[in-house]
Formats: sequence, structure tokens, C-alpha cells
Amino acid sequence: MNTEWLKARQTKYAAYATTYIIVILAVLVVANFLANRYNKTFDATANKRYSLSDQTKKIAHDLKSDITIQYFDKPSGMQAGKDLLDRYALLSSKIHVEYIDYLKKPQLARADNITREGEAIVSNGVKKEEAKTFDEEGITGALIRTLKGGERTVCVATGSGEHRLEDSTSDGMSEFQTSVQKDNYKVKSINLLEKAEVPPDCTTLVIAGPTGDYVQPAVDAIKKYVEGGGRALIMLDPPLKVGRREIGDNDALLTLLSSWGVTADKDLILDENILGQLYGLGPEVPVISSYESHPIVSELANSQTAFPVSRSLDTKNGDKTTITKLFSTSKNSFATTTLNAPEIRIDPNKDKHGPFALAAAGSYSTGKENSQGRFVVVGNSRWAANNFLRFNGNKNLLLNMLNWLSSDEDLISIRPKEPEDRRISLTRAQFLMLRTVSQFMLPLIVVIGGVMVWWKRR
Repeated sequence: MNTEWLKARQTKYAAYATTYIIVILAVLVVANFLANRYNKTFDATANKRYSLSDQTKKIAHDLKSDITIQYFDKPSGMQAGKDLLDRYALLSSKIHVEYIDYLKKPQLARADNITREGEAIVSNGVKKEEAKTFDEEGITGALIRTLKGGERTVCVATGSGEHRLEDSTSDGMSEFQTSVQKDNYKVKSINLLEKAEVPPDCTTLVIAGPTGDYVQPAVDAIKKYVEGGGRALIMLDPPLKVGRREIGDNDALLTLLSSWGVTADKDLILDENILGQLYGLGPEVPVISSYESHPIVSELANSQTAFPVSRSLDTKNGDKTTITKLFSTSKNSFATTTLNAPEIRIDPNKDKHGPFALAAAGSYSTGKENSQGRFVVVGNSRWAANNFLRFNGNKNLLLNMLNWLSSDEDLISIRPKEPEDRRISLTRAQFLMLRTVSQFMLPLIVVIGGVMVWWKRR
């Protein structure tokens, strides 16, 4: 009887053990299958440094053909490539990544003109593009170039006191040039005074804050360009008459804009929005946090943009133009027409009350099939200069404007984020306090705690 009972008990325990083993193996198999099929990661960094940007995700999601990314490196450097490129492979089944040993297969490297390790080639069929830098901007930039045909050129007007591309001071546009080039545009300067004609290779014309008046032939050239199907970004500052840098009225250019349905008022916006105060900015720098419905600003819902020393715009549709406001100041804004006083203050009893439109986008019907002129007008230019281009969403707004103007709406999104500088700056007193606490006080607390425990157990 006892023998049979022991056998039954052993059989029962064996069955339990077998069941447990089968369940554990099944869980491991399912978990391994799901991990391979649904590779998920979590980025806990403050600015999502290890996550690909919305722009990259958007491009990958819309792929119609297979893309191959080849990464050339030594075996010891492959992991650095995988850390970035594996994220691309997870975005779409149409993105294929190949890791090539630079030393074992030098013939492949020579075929793609690879001269050093750590470089990547993006291929779309027979079309190949080298990543200019091995980071998200470089890889996504090469991907865009393989998808887009032809060269896109941004022509920046000079000759009438505009911001200069080669100027690296706070009022220059060297950052503008760098950012636009990273977005896969060529950038060049043109002088409409020397030759009143917009070159045919200009995808987009940029007029960035002229301080002098445009002569009529230059204005006629802009009119002919846009109304013939060209694209233009026109940024005009208020005609201030104070200090050394007086700004002209530019009546001829304003008349052209008015004929398209955009009136640039001769005023200065002062906005007492509390959001600007949080950034430490005065009322002369309106900060925008809400936007209208338009492809240029559709992706900026969670971003703020700032426009130092701005003028207001009035808009209306014309016979051949359709105008859309992009964003406006807050209800706490005022427009003053006193532009020649050394100190300008808000006068609620005299100044016009907001909100005021600061930017507008328009299209011009040329009457030809598949041909449409486009223009964006902003009542300020300093927002795109070095001092403010890095402010929150300003750079994205600028690139979105250029993408829309060049009919690259599919590229409008939030660009790759630059790593944040999260260094801690300490004064000498703070450093000495930190050193005292870490080197003396904390060890002393541990010693005292040990002595107290020893004394208690003694």
C-alpha cells in the first residue's frame, strides 16, 4: 500500500514538474518571438536623444521602394553603427541595413568611394548618396536626396542692407545657411541691384530684412518671379527711425505685397504675453505658442517661436491669390505707430489692441497647369538671424517654410534634436560646499553610524 502511494505521489510530482517546465519553456519561446518581432525600446533622456525625429519617422513611413543603408567600419566600430542604424531598420520593412567590414571587403568600399571607416551609403535602386555625417541628420539627409530628384537652391537677396550669410555675429545669418544646407538645400547670394533678375536655378528666393528701399526694377523682378511660378520668403522689419540702423519704408515692395493680399503695417508690436516673461523676454519680443491650420505650422503645436521687433500684417484674398494667416500675437498685444522715439512704451488709450497676424502664406494662380507661385511674408527678420534661430521652434519654422515653398510638404516635420548641454555650472562657494559634503561630512556620518552600532552591541 505504501509503495503504491509513493509511486502515485512521485507520478503526481513528476507531472507537476513537467507541466511547470513546459509552461516556462512556452513563456520563454513566446517572449523571444515577441522580442524579435516587436523590438521596442524606451528612451528616458530629457530631449529623447536616442529616439529618431518625427521627420525621419515620417519619411520612413511613406517609403514606396526599398532602401539599403550600407555601413563601412572595422569590427571594433560596428556597434556604434548598429546603435543608430538599427533604429532605422525598425521604422520600416523597406529599410535594409548592411554592415560591411571595411578591412575584409575593401573592394566594396572603393566602389562607393569610401575612404575611411565609419561612413554610410544610402541606396534607392541605382541612386546612391553618401551620408555627409554619421548621425541622424546625415543619414536622413542622404535618404532625402535619394528620394528627391533635382537640386534645390535657396537664393538670398543682398544689396539693400539685408542680413548677410557670411556674418557670424548675432545679427548675421551664418546659422541660417548651416541649417538650410543640412536640410539638403544649396544656398547662394544674389544681388538684385547688380542684375534685376532672379536666376532660373533658384528654387526659393529669400529677402531677409532689408534696411534700404528696393528700387523698382528689383521689385519688378520679384513680381515676375513669383507670378511666373516662383517661390519667395519675404521678411520685413518695422521701419524704425531710431539709432544708427534706420530701416527704410520700402514702399515699392510693400505695394507689391499689397497687390498679392498682404499689407505690412508700419507699426511695432508690443506683446505683454506672460509666456515671453517666462523666457526673460520683453514686450518687444512676441512669443507664439498657438498656430493656425496650415502645413507650415501643423507640426509646431508643442513649440514656441519668438519674433523680436515685429510689425503686424493684414491679409485678404485677391483675384489670383489665396492667403492664410500662420500665427498671431496674444490678446495682450498692442501696435504702436510711434517708430522714432528713443523709448517706446505701450499706451493702451492710443495704441491699437491685438491680436495681430505676424506671418502669412499665400499662393498665386499663374493660370498654367502645374504651375503655382508661392510666398510667405513675415513681419520680422531677426527671428531667423543667429541670435534667435536656435530659440525653441524657430529653426523648425524656418525649414518648414522653405519646404512648403519648394513643394516639399512631405518633409515638413520636427527635425533631429541637437544634444542638450546639461553641464552643471558651480560657483567657487558651491564647489567647496559640494567637496566638503562628499569628502568629509558623508564619510564622517558613516563613521559615526558605525561607532554607534558598535557601542550598542558592545
